[in-house]
Amino acid sequence: MIDRVLDLSDRPARLTVRNSLLIVQLAPLKPAASVQEPSGTEEAETYRCEHRADPDEVTIPLGDIAVLIVSHPQVAYSQAVLAGLATSGAIFVSCNEKHMPVSMMLPLVCHSLQTERFAAQAALSLPAKKRIWQQIVRAKIRAQAQLLEEKSGSDDGLRAYAGRVRSGDAGNLEAQAARIYWQKLFADAGFRRDPDGDGLNAVLNYGYAILRAVVARSLCGAGLHPSLGVHHHNRYDPFCLADDLMEPFRPIVDREAANLNAACGAGLRLDKESKGALLQSLLGRFEAGGESRTLFDWAVRAASSLAEAIEQGAEKSQPVRLSLENPRPQSAEF
Repeated sequence: MIDRVLDLSDRPARLTVRNSLLIVQLAPLKPAASVQEPSGTEEAETYRCEHRADPDEVTIPLGDIAVLIVSHPQVAYSQAVLAGLATSGAIFVSCNEKHMPVSMMLPLVCHSLQTERFAAQAALSLPAKKRIWQQIVRAKIRAQAQLLEEKSGSDDGLRAYAGRVRSGDAGNLEAQAARIYWQKLFADAGFRRDPDGDGLNAVLNYGYAILRAVVARSLCGAGLHPSLGVHHHNRYDPFCLADDLMEPFRPIVDREAANLNAACGAGLRLDKESKGALLQSLLGRFEAGGESRTLFDWAVRAASSLAEAIEQGAEKSQPVRLSLENPRPQSAEF
């Protein structure tokens, strides 16, 4: 299977399904000469998309798609498209007018032991959740330290922070490490993370949204419910577990955001070029522990390990062990 991430954002399109294939009919970038409808209207764009004599058509096997992102307001799709994506294990992401993901549709049934693992998640004790979160935070801080070393030659003490994380991160070392990490990574003492921000924050938010979809897909494949988190527990967040498990992978997005920030500076915006760079950075191969895998493979491995840890945690006599790697780009240049 080829894990493809498709982003439909620059022009109108019509999506259909035929013989387990996703058919993408793209509207022309410029109005066709034979069309007389007023330009700039939704009706005109729809007309050009559906009635051109020689439409641009892209055909992709549904089984090759990992994530489909739709942000252009004039993309039309049917229920068969949504059902076909879900049946194939793909994620459908819808974006708002700022091209930021606002909803995500996940497959409902992806694992033969799904019901059993849902029950284990619901029964997981608080001490077990705290031990799992401890391991996630340690892996996250180690990944941040690794990125700082790659960029500047020093981890600025972050590896020491990782070693001091206790059960449940009682000392809130995740936040303490983050204050050092963001300032050093972007060489900006005034930088603050803002989920609603523009510029660099918007680039980070978009990259995290795609990463979140990749991790949520892996969790569903492992038979886990993405809403039942071990640390995140916002009652309005349907993807708490995805938000937990994606933490150690965030520096993959941070790395490309830092590259874009260095190249564009204050002019950095979330546009076609920056989105393309982010997507490309997520589609490469990553090395960890002497192995080379795609991000999708590493996410699947992490989700499987988390499922085993949750099952162990549901058995009071069993220890909770979670295996998390910190992959880095196979051919990155710094």
